[in-house]
Amino acid sequence: MGKPTATMRHLRNAKIVATLGPATANPEMIAALFEAGVDVFRLNFSHGSHDDHRASHAAIRDLETRTGRPIAVLIDLQGPKLRIGRFADGPVELAKGAPFRLDLSDAPGDARRVGLPHPEVFAALTEGADLLLDDGRRHLRVERCGEDFAETTVVIGGELFDHKGLNLPRLVLPIGALTDKDRADLAFGLSLGVDWVALSFVQRPEDVAEARSLIAGQAGVMSKLEKPSALDALDEIIELSDALMVARGDLGVELAPEEVPGLQKRIVRAARQAGKPVVVATQMLESMIQAAAPTRAEASDVATAAYDGADALMLSAESAIGEYPREAVAMMNRIIEQVERDPLYRSLLEVDPPETRETLADAITLAARQVAETVHARAIVTYTTSGSTALRASRARPAVPVLALTPVQATARRLALAWGTYCIETADVSTFDDMTDRATEVSFELGFVEAGERIVITAGVPFGTPGGTNVLRIAEIWPDRFADR
Repeated sequence: MGKPTATMRHLRNAKIVATLGPATANPEMIAALFEAGVDVFRLNFSHGSHDDHRASHAAIRDLETRTGRPIAVLIDLQGPKLRIGRFADGPVELAKGAPFRLDLSDAPGDARRVGLPHPEVFAALTEGADLLLDDGRRHLRVERCGEDFAETTVVIGGELFDHKGLNLPRLVLPIGALTDKDRADLAFGLSLGVDWVALSFVQRPEDVAEARSLIAGQAGVMSKLEKPSALDALDEIIELSDALMVARGDLGVELAPEEVPGLQKRIVRAARQAGKPVVVATQMLESMIQAAAPTRAEASDVATAAYDGADALMLSAESAIGEYPREAVAMMNRIIEQVERDPLYRSLLEVDPPETRETLADAITLAARQVAETVHARAIVTYTTSGSTALRASRARPAVPVLALTPVQATARRLALAWGTYCIETADVSTFDDMTDRATEVSFELGFVEAGERIVITAGVPFGTPGGTNVLRIAEIWPDRFADR
C-alpha cells in the first residue's frame, strides 16, 4: 500500500457507501467516486456475475495501493426472494374488492389466480394476513388459506406483472436468511478478501448467528434491518452483529411510511449505544438517478441521518445505474460537511450519550475525549489491533478526528466504515517513545495537527495486545523529533 498523504482525507465524520453497477463498475469511475468522497464500495450480489464483482474488487484494491488509503469493500447478499409466477397473457388488472387466489400450481395465471412457488409462505399464513405485491403497490388480504393455497381479497388493485415480489408484513417465515446462491456468493466474496458482508432477510437472531459461523471472522457481519420481525429482537441482533444497516426501502414496504423515520432514529441510537457502526440506506438521493441535483426533501433526508449520528450513508441506484453517480457522491459529501459545520450538530450528538461500561477501555476512551477537549488537542490517536479501541473512541463521537493506527490491514479496511475514524496501516510499536513518535509523525504528515499543537494518544500495554487499552498520553507536535525517522 502506498504512503498516504493529507490530500486523501475526507474532511467529515460520517462516511459514504456507494454501490457499484453498470454505470460505475470500471477503474476510472471507481477512482472518480473515491475522489468525490466514497469510503466504502458496495458490491450488490442481487445483480452482476462473479466475474463482474471480481473485476470491481481488483480495481478497488489497485486504487487502494496507489492512494495508500484503506478502502472497505462490502458485499450485499441477495437473500430469499419471494415472487409470484407468470400470467398466461401478460399483465393482469386486479380490481379492488375482487377475489384473487394464490397457489402452488405452476400453471400460468390470470386475473383470478396466479402461482406462488413458496410453500413456506402458505405455512406461515393466517386468515386476515396482509400480502403486498410489487413493492407494496398491490395489496391483498387473506380470507382463507391452507398448506397449498390462499384465497384473498384485493385491497389495492391495479396492473400486476409476472414475477413481481411478495412481502408479508409482520409474518415470520420458516426459512433462513441464506439461500444456496447466498452461500456460494459468500464463499466467493470471502475468497476475494472482502471486509464486510451485508446479510439480507434477517428475521431472527439465529439468522445472524448462522452467517457469523460461516464467515468465521474473515469479514465483519452487517445485519440489514428490513424485516419488521427483526425489530422485535433488535438488541439480540445488534449483539450478534458487527454493524447494522437501516434498509428503509423494504421497511417502508412492510411498515406504514410514518413508522420508518422513528425506527431509523431508534436503530441508529441503539447501534451507537452498542458501539456498532450503522449505515442508513435506500432512496437517499433517488432523483439523482436521472437528475443532476436532488430534491430539497432528499437533501434534508441525508442531513437528518447525519444529524442523528449515523456512521455512514449509502447510495444505491444513484451510483450503480444513475446518470450522475459522481455528482451524487459529491452532493452527499457536501450535505454531510454542511451538517457537521452546524453548531447544532454537536449539541444533538450529545443529547443522549452512550452509557459508559465499567471497563478500563471505556474509561480510557471517554477520558481521551474529555482530555482532548480540555487541552484543545487536534486529534485522538489510537493504536488498535482488532479495531475495538477505535470503535469505542468513535462511539464517544469526539469533536476531533480519531486517527487509528494498526498493523493489521483487515482492521484498517473495516474501520473505514466507522464514524470519525481515519485509518492507517503501520508497523506495531514496542516502547512508549516509539508510540509517541509514530503517533506525532503520522498525525503531522497527514495534516491533522501543526507544530506546537497537541494530540491525545491511547494504546494498550503490553503493546500489540488486542482489547487491552490502558494507557493515555498527551503529546505535543515537534517535527524535529522525528525528522530523521
